[in-house]
Amino acid sequence: MRHTFQSLSDVLNYCSAKYARRTAFSLIDGSQSYTYASFSETCLRISRELSNFGINAGDKVAILSQNSPNWPVALFSVTAFGRIAVPMLTELTVNEITNILVHSDSKALFVSRRLLPKVPEDILAKMHIVICTDDLSVIRAEDTAYTCDGYISSPLPDDLACIIYTSGTTGAAKGVMLTHKNFCANIYASWVAAPAYRRDVFLSILPLAHTYEMSVGMLYPFSVGARVCYINRPPTPSVLIPALKQIRPTMMLSVPLVIEKIYRSSIVPTIQKSKYLTWLQKVSPSLLCLLVGMKLKKTFGGRIHFFGIGGAKLDAEVEQFLGKAKFPYAIGYGLTETAPLICNANPHQTHLGTTGIAAAGVQIRLENKNPETGEGEIVVKGDNVMRGYYKDYNRTLQVLSPDGWFHTGDLATVDKRGRYSIKGRIGSVILGPSGENIYPEEIENVINNISDVCESLVVERDGHLIALVHFNDNVLDWDYENQDRFIADLERRKQEILEFVNSHVNRNSRIKEVEVEKQPFVKTATMKIKRFLYKDNKNENDK
Repeated sequence: MRHTFQSLSDVLNYCSAKYARRTAFSLIDGSQSYTYASFSETCLRISRELSNFGINAGDKVAILSQNSPNWPVALFSVTAFGRIAVPMLTELTVNEITNILVHSDSKALFVSRRLLPKVPEDILAKMHIVICTDDLSVIRAEDTAYTCDGYISSPLPDDLACIIYTSGTTGAAKGVMLTHKNFCANIYASWVAAPAYRRDVFLSILPLAHTYEMSVGMLYPFSVGARVCYINRPPTPSVLIPALKQIRPTMMLSVPLVIEKIYRSSIVPTIQKSKYLTWLQKVSPSLLCLLVGMKLKKTFGGRIHFFGIGGAKLDAEVEQFLGKAKFPYAIGYGLTETAPLICNANPHQTHLGTTGIAAAGVQIRLENKNPETGEGEIVVKGDNVMRGYYKDYNRTLQVLSPDGWFHTGDLATVDKRGRYSIKGRIGSVILGPSGENIYPEEIENVINNISDVCESLVVERDGHLIALVHFNDNVLDWDYENQDRFIADLERRKQEILEFVNSHVNRNSRIKEVEVEKQPFVKTATMKIKRFLYKDNKNENDK
């Protein structure tokens, strides 16, 4: 990377001049598109609009919208001029949105028409200005706020750029304060891990309000003059596959769930239905994987050379297949608090079960290391580490040391080549009867490889391990759940899971009971199950 960025203002000014005529962001249907030059002009115009309504440098501006080219417009028109963005996930409830807008002291709001009903009227009334992300029109504005005296500034590296509220697997949301330096560090780390160029095309399918997509899937490609395409509908298979064929992306980001669904719902059944492929699987599994891998790459448009997977642990069976199929997947690891990269590996460096080496500019150490297992908590330091949690000094002290080391709460091991393997969250580790650590994620990987199982969660209740299981669609017909045949089928499936799991895990990891969840598990933006909802109460998500 020839230019080292100091702030998002620097990113906007440099790239809009260097790549002026190139397309920066576009919708797949062509209804919305920006060149780098027109993007910069639009950001400047919207910034002036914010200034007209007294939104100054240092003021908070919230963003609540599905992905589109106007989402980056909202972010840059705020952050590049010294203001602070507060991105919000579209899945948030009315109560969560209200709490974030109040807690963050947001004075203005970018919102799509589809999500506008989620914002209470009394909250809207407090905003100086509300701008629609569909067409950047002003939905409403406070007359007395029209003073035209709002001022901007050129942000410094240590100035706040975003406050991103996490609603993770452990409960209460925290406002993560990320600086311009944090994001610029991630741009550089992304370049070192997997260089992108102006000819590259990114297809964006993850929420931009999450740092993974924001940093690596939007800011990074913008910094090198590449193009990012957005789908204006949820990326279901019926929408995603035609989009892949049309866009033919060279790079894209995903969470494990996406590729795992493709593997289990398309690849496995295709092999099972074909006598030739079934035979080939027995006599030459490597050749089978290569053939299927060629087909998979064609499905992705034929040009894909980087498929980044992050946000959760990838299933071992799926990863093994991707490796044998020569599919260009890459594993990364990070947190919102590190904006997000901590570890990464490009497609040529991936190693089964690991999450790569330390990202460029990131120091990592394992703290409180177990001498027998080599497991310790990942603690990191670098320009990627947040300033702290907004209005939450005590929780900041719990994770951030005075000398800048951030405690991730994740347990891991590291091999001789510096590759890290994540074992699980400290908060989710279950202490066995003999004091041994039991990692529920490892048991869940076994369960998820069972035919017809969609997802699972292992919890501890009364000193025993309980497996909560959600089946694939059409496996059980819940309309007949009170009938004898349904009950018998359900009990049979539960017993099969119990026996299979207990024959594939060690003695300490055996489960005592299987409970079937009728509804899918409640998840975070990166599709990780919110464990705290299920820790103590049975079928909590049905309440």
